[in-house]
Amino acid sequence: MNIIRKQLSIAAKPKNLWQTIKRLMEYMKKSNLLIGLTIAISIAGTVMQVISPKLLGNATTLIFNGIHKQSGIDFHNLTSILLIVTALYAGVFITSFLQEKIMTVVAQKTTYALRNQLKEKMNRVPVSFFDKNSNGNLMSVAVNDIDNIENNLQQSLTQLISSIIMVLGVLCFMFSISPLLTLLACIMVPGCLLIIKVFTPRTQKYNKKYFKSMGDLNSQIEETYQGFSVVKSFNGEKEALQKFNGVNKKMYESGWRGKFFSGCMVPCMILVQNIVYVLIAATGAVEVVGGSILIGDMQAFLQYSQQFTSPISRLSMIWGNLLSAIASAERVFNLLDAQEVEEYNTAFPNKKGETAKVIFENVQFGYSDEPLMKNFSLEVNDGQMVAIVGHTGSGKTTLINLLQRFYEIQEGSIRIDGTDIRNLDRSEVRKSVGMVLQDTWLFSGTIYDNIRFGNKDATEEQIYAAAKAAYADDFIQKLPDGYDTVLGEEAGNISQGQRQLITIARAFVANPDILILDEATSNVDSRTELIIQKAIRRLLKGRTSFVVAHRLSTIYGADRIIVMEHGDLVETGTHKELLAKNGTYSDIYNSQFADNVNSKAV
Repeated sequence: MNIIRKQLSIAAKPKNLWQTIKRLMEYMKKSNLLIGLTIAISIAGTVMQVISPKLLGNATTLIFNGIHKQSGIDFHNLTSILLIVTALYAGVFITSFLQEKIMTVVAQKTTYALRNQLKEKMNRVPVSFFDKNSNGNLMSVAVNDIDNIENNLQQSLTQLISSIIMVLGVLCFMFSISPLLTLLACIMVPGCLLIIKVFTPRTQKYNKKYFKSMGDLNSQIEETYQGFSVVKSFNGEKEALQKFNGVNKKMYESGWRGKFFSGCMVPCMILVQNIVYVLIAATGAVEVVGGSILIGDMQAFLQYSQQFTSPISRLSMIWGNLLSAIASAERVFNLLDAQEVEEYNTAFPNKKGETAKVIFENVQFGYSDEPLMKNFSLEVNDGQMVAIVGHTGSGKTTLINLLQRFYEIQEGSIRIDGTDIRNLDRSEVRKSVGMVLQDTWLFSGTIYDNIRFGNKDATEEQIYAAAKAAYADDFIQKLPDGYDTVLGEEAGNISQGQRQLITIARAFVANPDILILDEATSNVDSRTELIIQKAIRRLLKGRTSFVVAHRLSTIYGADRIIVMEHGDLVETGTHKELLAKNGTYSDIYNSQFADNVNSKAV
């Protein structure tokens, strides 16, 4: 089992930090009114917060003058000042609460838009995209990274807005008290910028590694749990645990390093802040003694210096959180920038009805630079049943994938009723093609909903008729909740054969012009196989069909059998005609016949 697949576009190195920030801000445009309201509230709260120290300084001066001049303290004015300060602090509390609430809405709306766009994007990328990117990593981006963006936007943006406004407001009041002390306080700014510049690249580097490792870990866990029985059967627990520990260790290493460098910024800034505070206190004391500054103003300035330096030092933590959000945003945007397949919003012209003529003409295709199909041509007439035979890797599944436009051909054409499918919308192509696969796929939900998945517009009568046609109605009616029976994870509460009958019922509801069968009876017992074959014969009637055959006994009655090798068509004809040719088909037939004889002998 390939536990950790190669990461491609998701792990790509980001090109521009500021470009990512700008792009993330684009998603917040719909919340411009709320952000503007937050800024207005923040300004109001900041004004109240920066006025308070000045008023408290006036109260201190009032008390000092009353005692120093022995004229007595003016308690009336003192009480008025204290009541105003109390009201201001209450206002600061209210504005802070409103900012948090509004920014929570902004963050939720932003990530809501990201999730929707990401989901829509996953519906537009080609199937090859999922071949190159692991499900675990895609899940990590869709869940963990977007949650990380949401949490950090919610917390950090509010603090960022408040801190910037606080710094600007406090600077004005500080300058009005003492330009010299204000200049000393501003030493904090270049010191903090230097600290941010030193630690930011390392923080960003390890944050990216951390989230990539998280995607790898999710992928490893998902694949191990899905293949748990296989791991147990081959005693692979130790190897799986070793691989898990390896990825977990990478996540641990990058995680603590990212948090360490991010966390280092705060104590470094506190050190700078304390040094600046000491300089201001010493210089201010000299000016108070010299009479240049009132003692109350000096008290206010010391408070302002704390208000000035605290937001700047807090910016390091805010910046670290934002870097984490940006690292997640880059991974999300890398997915959103993945190459899409070109669509044509057109339908089939002059669709004829329940059958379709399919023509493969000079088709060339390869999953890599080496071509698999070099010049494949095949014509299938209306209502014809064509069986596809070949050894593993001969191109059987590829042929089916190309017909459904899961992959795009490089040369040639595939036409349904004379229309090149590349000129059609993919949904139109797939609406005309139904599939019943060897591996049944049913989602968590009721049996009714699983059958209806083939046609969302189907009526109840059509659902029940489809179940009866697929011989599924009998066992469904015997279930305690009938059609309302909820299927658990991987539909484990019903048998494999019952699952297959439901998928056949789903194909009946879809009523496609073309039907694809991929050995739909290979995983069931003999009795169930007979029931499924009866249902399939009903389903095939009057439809053009492609049957991928692994057991030749299921295709003796095919109108035409094509034999594939290395992506090319090497033989074609009926069962008897191909046996008479004594070629590849005959070799496959004789091999299976010999295997059956040997198994019976044993």
